[in-house]
Amino acid sequence: MQAAQRAKRDAFLDKIGSRPLVMGILNVTPDSFSDGGAFGDSQAAVARARAMAAQGCDIVDLGGESTRPGAAAISLAEELGRIEPVLTQLAPAFELPISIDTYKAAVAARAVELGAVLVNDIWGLQKDAAMAEAIAGAEAAVVVMHNRSEKNAALDIVADMRRFFDRSLALAASAGIPHKRIILDPGIGFGKTSRQNLEAIARLAELKDYGLPILVGASRKSFLGSLMPDRAEASPIGTLAASLAAAAGGAAIFRVHDVAEHAAGLKVFHAIRSAAAR
Repeated sequence: MQAAQRAKRDAFLDKIGSRPLVMGILNVTPDSFSDGGAFGDSQAAVARARAMAAQGCDIVDLGGESTRPGAAAISLAEELGRIEPVLTQLAPAFELPISIDTYKAAVAARAVELGAVLVNDIWGLQKDAAMAEAIAGAEAAVVVMHNRSEKNAALDIVADMRRFFDRSLALAASAGIPHKRIILDPGIGFGKTSRQNLEAIARLAELKDYGLPILVGASRKSFLGSLMPDRAEASPIGTLAASLAAAAGGAAIFRVHDVAEHAAGLKVFHAIRSAAAR
């Protein structure tokens, strides 16, 4: 990692906890559940990243493979072919840090070579055996997300998260990833029933003893639609409500499609919470 990247990485990590941070979603995929195909062209993707920066996001999360339920896996070459042109154009002069949303070690390593500073792994270092070593070698920060290959309504989902995170953190420690570069994500919408998604947000405080920042990505997830009369999960309203509930429970970073609404809503939340603490 270059010195300028380290500075961006550390500046971002140092901001965590000072106020709620917004991670803007940039999917360069044809089949993502909410915005598939919208930013497949690299110029459109770069323009979207710049627009999110202007709207108040703190980090842009670039993804080249859809992880929606039922999505077909793509090859390493195809994923690299989607993200490389965007990073090549965006990273050199972009003021914000960039994260790469991937579970493939080779994609993570290449993204950091091109300017990313954080790896957002939906399988928490447990899908690709080389991922922890790749992140450590690249000096990147990492989001360790909880995931399951299938739903199990009988599970205590927070207990399952803790078992998963314990394994992931052991892998991170073995590879030499510093504790200060790790962020936890409960994985809203991944391998969970609607009830478990609600429970994961409601019980976030039970993860505080890890002493690590928590990222929540509830944006436009289908369980939100089931809670609203018109089932409009794409509406910012449900996501913002979930994000504010997560913020009250201790979440520090919010991965969202609707950046402007979240930057404004979380700013108000933080002002009220800060006033109450005085």
